Amino acid sequence: MADSADDILATGSLPAIRQAFIGKTLSVKEAVEFYRKRVDALSRSGPALNAVTALAPDLMDQAARADADIAAKRALGPLHGIPVLLKDNISTADGLPTTAGAAALAQFKPTREATLVTRLRQAGAIILGKANMTEFADYVSDVMPSGFSGAGGVVRNPHGIEYGRGQGSSVGPAAAVAAGLAPVAIGSETQNSIQTPASFSSLFGYKPSVGLASRAGIVPLVTSQDSPGPLARSVEDAALVLSVIAGPDARDTASLEAALDLPHRLRPRDIRSICIGVPRRTIADRADLAVVMPLFEQAVALLAKAGARIVDPCDAPSAEQLQDVRSSVFRTEFKAGLNTFLADNGHPSGMATLADIIRWNEAHSDRIPYGQSLLLAAEATQGIDDPQYRADRLRDIALSRTAGIDAALQFADADVLMVPMGSAARWTGKAGAPVLAIPVGLDRAGVPFGVTLFTSKGQDRRLLDVGTAVAAVIADRRIPKL
Repeated sequence: MADSADDILATGSLPAIRQAFIGKTLSVKEAVEFYRKRVDALSRSGPALNAVTALAPDLMDQAARADADIAAKRALGPLHGIPVLLKDNISTADGLPTTAGAAALAQFKPTREATLVTRLRQAGAIILGKANMTEFADYVSDVMPSGFSGAGGVVRNPHGIEYGRGQGSSVGPAAAVAAGLAPVAIGSETQNSIQTPASFSSLFGYKPSVGLASRAGIVPLVTSQDSPGPLARSVEDAALVLSVIAGPDARDTASLEAALDLPHRLRPRDIRSICIGVPRRTIADRADLAVVMPLFEQAVALLAKAGARIVDPCDAPSAEQLQDVRSSVFRTEFKAGLNTFLADNGHPSGMATLADIIRWNEAHSDRIPYGQSLLLAAEATQGIDDPQYRADRLRDIALSRTAGIDAALQFADADVLMVPMGSAARWTGKAGAPVLAIPVGLDRAGVPFGVTLFTSKGQDRRLLDVGTAVAAVIADRRIPKL
């Protein structure tokens, strides 16, 4: 391949890569080989990022079929030939394991694919392989660092920093896209697992409203909050992938109940027509964010100078309550959802219930060096009919959505809210609201910095249209030096 082709694959947009295929300046086979070699050089050796756990066994066959379709001038999908990595909680039926990072599920090879995988294939995408993740979406131990899994080991951030405690579970997809091992990856978020890895990896990340993209075939964490979404090089690439995976699915009732606002085509807003609220209390104004606040204030100032209306502060009535609330929702729904998933998949690796996984871990304690305190807490719950769980879920929605995001937006008549990094993850997670992470350079220590934009649940089109305009003003994605 010519250097220009390498550049397109390493840093180019999804439409640019697809057009190179159609224009025959690059074959899909060459692209797949490029990414395969980068996985070998950067994930398995060299800096040993350990971001990719496995490549699809039929990878070259997929590429050959994609090239044949181009040669035969068949109708091509919007992602034709685009290699996509999947977080290792997303099921495929191609012989790849789906472990959710758990050693107890290391031998699980599903026979039925996740709905979003089917939709990616129908759009012409190449399933490149599986990306490492924090075990059980960071719900094993309250001291386990993000990036660790018993099945996959430790993911290393290509920017030379660690994915520390609480930095989300889609770290493998984030590290892979940041390092150019794939042009896009699908992660999942329950509370901060797309937006925070994206922020610490200098990437764009999009977590859709719960229900916009089907969760069928994905190992669950908290069913009422889980949502799959892309980690990408631009807002436009993220929106393109979302337009493919979004839509109703009979296998996921949330996708049928939600008021879906499918973002089929971006319509970027004039920045001068946009109002941005800045929540301060318990969110932006936190001691742990002090080092990055100058960068955040600079981003706010740039947007104001470009003509956006800034309402600052733009606080929610529930800010302090939500920060202090303790809820049984995570542990209750994790047990219920995981047990259902294991039953639906024929008790993979002999694991019929969470209790079986806990016993397996006890017998293989070397695979859980940080313990399993969160698994044990989940096992002790009484199910989703427990009155305490039901009360906690209603309170979560009231504080995060009604008296939280929606109230703050209404107060300022704002389109979106903006905060540094993933500091509003508790709000957006409990509310099931959409979130867009935008990279905004590096802090003084060379650590990637980003902002997150979010709005009311179901308003994905608005968020993406506004986010495109905001990114045009402040986005500054940094490619790691490897």
